[in-house]
Amino acid sequence: MTAKIFRPAKTAMQSGKAKTHLWVLEFDQEEPRSIDPILGYTSSSDMQQQVRLTFESMEQAVAYAERNGIEYRVLMPKEATRQIVSYSDNFRFNRIQPWTH
Repeated sequence: MTAKIFRPAKTAMQSGKAKTHLWVLEFDQEEPRSIDPILGYTSSSDMQQQVRLTFESMEQAVAYAERNGIEYRVLMPKEATRQIVSYSDNFRFNRIQPWTH
């Protein structure tokens, strides 16, 4: 039984950062999913994949995994790099990219 510990990224559907400060422990898939030939539903008999535990910090998630004998890997979050550009930069005289209209 292996698991991954990560901090989820911001969803693309909302502009807020709710639930991105929590750390999540999710179990990896142990059995392959099967596709129902008639209806096309995807199903799995792996119940561990439905478990999703949240923690306040990475240390708490790691301590839980070690305490329960769960093999784990930690995926460190990647911070978004924002490029700050002002609207007036579009009309600069020494603009790098040419106009495209």
